[in-house]
Amino acid sequence: MANHGGAVYGPRRIDPDDKAQLQQAPVSWQRVTRLFASQRWRLILLVAIIVAIAAISMGQPFLLRAVIDDALPNRDTHLLLLAVAGMIGIAVVTAIGGVWQTWLASAIGERVMHTLRVDVFANLQRQSIDFFKRTRAGEIQSRLVNDISGLQSVLTTTATSVASNLTTAVATAIAMVALDWRLSLISLIILPPAIWGTRKVALVRRDITDARQRALSQLHGEVDEALSVSGAMLSKTLGITDRRTDSFSQISTKLIDLDMRSQLAGRWRMATMNIIFAALPAIIYLAAGFGPATGGLTIGTVVAFTALQSQIFRPIMGLLNVGAQWVASMALLSRVFEYLDLVPQVPAPGDPVAVDPGEIRGEIRYEHVDYAYPDADRLALSGFDLQIPAGNSVGLVGSTGSGKSTAASLLSRLADPTSGHVTIDGIDLRDIDPNQLASIVGVVSQETYLVHDSLRGNLLLAKPDAGDDELWSALEAARIADVVRGLPDGLDTLVGARGHRFSGGERQRVAVARTLLRNPRVLVLDEATSALDTSTEHELQAALDHLANGRTTLTIAHRLGTIRDADEIVVLEDGRIVERGTHEQLIEFDGRYAEMERQYAMGIQTASPRSALASAVAE
Repeated sequence: MANHGGAVYGPRRIDPDDKAQLQQAPVSWQRVTRLFASQRWRLILLVAIIVAIAAISMGQPFLLRAVIDDALPNRDTHLLLLAVAGMIGIAVVTAIGGVWQTWLASAIGERVMHTLRVDVFANLQRQSIDFFKRTRAGEIQSRLVNDISGLQSVLTTTATSVASNLTTAVATAIAMVALDWRLSLISLIILPPAIWGTRKVALVRRDITDARQRALSQLHGEVDEALSVSGAMLSKTLGITDRRTDSFSQISTKLIDLDMRSQLAGRWRMATMNIIFAALPAIIYLAAGFGPATGGLTIGTVVAFTALQSQIFRPIMGLLNVGAQWVASMALLSRVFEYLDLVPQVPAPGDPVAVDPGEIRGEIRYEHVDYAYPDADRLALSGFDLQIPAGNSVGLVGSTGSGKSTAASLLSRLADPTSGHVTIDGIDLRDIDPNQLASIVGVVSQETYLVHDSLRGNLLLAKPDAGDDELWSALEAARIADVVRGLPDGLDTLVGARGHRFSGGERQRVAVARTLLRNPRVLVLDEATSALDTSTEHELQAALDHLANGRTTLTIAHRLGTIRDADEIVVLEDGRIVERGTHEQLIEFDGRYAEMERQYAMGIQTASPRSALASAVAE
């Protein structure tokens, strides 16, 4: 859109993607209204300020007319002082009102979006692990951060701009008619084509700007993929650095073209519009001087009228954009509400059973458990029955996809059985508060996750009030204390993104220390050593043995050597238990487990030392 000076404010077309989003997931007026229910008094005050500013600012042209027509020609200093004081007063009042308006609009937007952001984050935290497996992390972050931030600016700006532009346009039109209705009719003929031409120019520029933003997004994607740690390693190991550079160069070249087109877009049409804008006051002057029906016009009226005429473009062009802005706002709300309305597949109990984690014995039962992953055509677990007495250990073995990790995830309640029950001390896990269950069941998995914080910060996640003595005691038990003491910053060492400053075995032992601090009665070890070399595995296994001592333990085994001393070994195939017993009993039975044991022993004998490349990468 344009003002008298020809500046473009950026009108919008309705984005087809926004329309499609609203057709797929419409947003009701009632729900939008409820978002702002807690801010209703601030909204009323905001609208009152906007209307007051628009009404008060319309006094300026009338004061200007009084100065030009009466005060200056008649040397009426009293009137001149009053008029000038009024002009200054109006400027001060509208400036203060504008600041107040901005503060109120920002406060309303910030509070509403804060509530929405926290509600969405909390609801996402309640979703099952399956949701995060199916959904890209970037998509979640985009909706939680980008969509809500965009919604905050667009929705708040849209609401305030409608009120501000509407009241300003109406007030300006009334003031123009009050000054002279005949000049208003002339403006009514001239303004529509001027507004149409300005909007066309701005739309052309807007389309080019959208294309430029997409190209910039591609450029950022190239930078992120090629210049991150993982991306740089991939480029070097695959020898594709030249291809990466060529791709970056192509996008950069496209940006040059778009920048040039953006600078030149609509220049001839804009030049024509600038002539029209410059001619508008001249036409009014001409009509005032020579028009037969405009007799009696004063100079002050003409000057005041042309000032008003130049001010009416901005609010009118702002109103023309409301439709596209509103659709964009509703599309963003639709995307946010989709996440806000997600129903947790693993809901927290409405009336949880009172449980004291310190009094839990740790007896585990799987009772006739079936489980099917969403959209799966077969059961991952079928008729699964298992009892683990308090303090005992059970190892689960089987081929890939046999259901081992599924059974483990049910015990930590990352998922709920499709049918059947999983209990601890006779209490169904679905009846235990999730936070209490997390203090009862500890998990050490193959993929250890450390947050981008210090070692101390990672350990305190398990027990925020732990002192240094407790931290060092846990590190000693996890066989990692000597490594930490050798670091320049000790416990305050930054672990880096996902803990990549440390080796896989070191990360696992930090995770063991973190679990020790949690002191769970039940322990799940999900293939915790499967990705490690033999030497590191022995170090970690010693830490795991210490961790499992005296706890009810369910171990998912990839390497059979880690479960030979388990109280019971359970063999799974296609989600069903096919064998169970001690190591000696299953070897004597000479079934599936015995075959796996022979393959495992043969694998150990034929395993070759690590290659130089693997050693270099590990270093």
